Amino acid sequence: MGQLSKLASQTAIYGLSSIVGRFLSYLLVPLYTEVFAPGEYGVVTELYAYMAFFNVVFTYGLETAYFRFASKSDDPLSFFNLTQSSIIVTTILLGGFLYFSSGFVADALGYVNQTHIIKWLVVILMADALVALPFARLRLEGKAKRFASLKLANISLNIGLNLFFLVLIPFMEGNSGETILPSFLANLGVGYVFLSNMVANLFYLPFFASYFTRLKFSLDKRLWPILAYSLPLLLMGFAGVTNEMLSRALLRFLLPEDFYPDQTKLEALGIFGACYKFSVFMTLAVQAFRYASEPFFFSNSANKESPELFSRVMHAFIIFSTFSWLVISLLLGDFAPILLRQDAYLKGLHVVPWLLGGGVFLGIYFNLSVWYKLTDKTMYGAWITVFGAVVTIMLNILLIPRLGYLGGAIAAFSSYFVMVLISFYLGQKRYYIPYQVVKGLIYIILAAVFIWAFYFWGIDTAFRYPMIVGEVFIFLTLVYLMDIRSGLFKREKAISSE
Repeated sequence: MGQLSKLASQTAIYGLSSIVGRFLSYLLVPLYTEVFAPGEYGVVTELYAYMAFFNVVFTYGLETAYFRFASKSDDPLSFFNLTQSSIIVTTILLGGFLYFSSGFVADALGYVNQTHIIKWLVVILMADALVALPFARLRLEGKAKRFASLKLANISLNIGLNLFFLVLIPFMEGNSGETILPSFLANLGVGYVFLSNMVANLFYLPFFASYFTRLKFSLDKRLWPILAYSLPLLLMGFAGVTNEMLSRALLRFLLPEDFYPDQTKLEALGIFGACYKFSVFMTLAVQAFRYASEPFFFSNSANKESPELFSRVMHAFIIFSTFSWLVISLLLGDFAPILLRQDAYLKGLHVVPWLLGGGVFLGIYFNLSVWYKLTDKTMYGAWITVFGAVVTIMLNILLIPRLGYLGGAIAAFSSYFVMVLISFYLGQKRYYIPYQVVKGLIYIILAAVFIWAFYFWGIDTAFRYPMIVGEVFIFLTLVYLMDIRSGLFKREKAISSE
């Protein structure tokens, strides 16, 4: 099997679990938008945005650092013991502090008498942190099927609990006229979302019990170079979450009063959060690629043909991601009402193409990041992402008061675009890779122009579906003429067999 084919196989497994899992999770979107008003869903959107920042802090870049050091060691298990020991200590300290400060946090966020939700969020964060490196170990060892099965089991349990609390219990109580749940679990509203998530995340721990019971706890001087490698990644991860989540975390504070005459700030946040969910279709591809590509890049770094191989990986990703961007944007008006059950949520659909386009550039940036990861120049990656975060912050402050949640979407797109430009410029000087720049730009520009043309001319006309078919046909024809007919994957096979 060629190297590109092997990467595609691994990506398919990770991607299938992510796609199936996210599809199952997406079944909750119609439920949430049916059960919760936009203002209530805004609570979910905001708290999960804050959680994303803390997720980065709890793992502080040790997943990638573990890949880097364990893949070059004759004793990778010792590096797992070392990094997992570090994670356990910091999780207990930070998680304990947040747990016992939950009352103060709830009051500061304006969620008075919601301390229990903050405590559940802390437990979710702690469970996520404790299993982060065991999952990374599965990826390094190539155990993609076990990785995928555990992820799917977690998602299935989460969905089952949501259905139990939000559908089955209300149905049974409606028929019987009696309260079924004990008083401390009754009438929690959006709290059931977080309770379900907490129970599902704790479900991971028994399956990794052997990883903990056989752990040889160690904290020694080898940890310092690992932290030196990972801490820039922490900075980069924090900045990356800023790029993705800041608009949702700050929308309630930056949006002027009565910007949307028929929506409160929390309702606007709920609408934006629900529409933001559609960007997950691009995030899935990026996430699956990231899971498979990190160990792939490190394991092939010594191959003399690796620059050519990395170029072909990038080009294949651009073809797939731009095609996905185009198709999802064109069909959004057809499937969005199925997932967003109240008409109020559909008011924010115009932000989705911007968010999907941002996902394309985020994936390209992950491809480009190979140069500073393989040359141990992770500080460059940190500063690039920090600069992207600065762009995000500035544009959110500038655009949200003027454009509402569309401003947040444009800010995310612009940030990832700037990061790609900077990383490409610096990377080609320090670790040259012969990327197919002209072809890649053709695909990106063509998809962007087609989407703009569709929303400008075709979205509400009789030419809607002929325009969709015509644009997709032209795009696929171009892919065939420029790459498939010229042997993109055939040449990869020849390279990998030398």
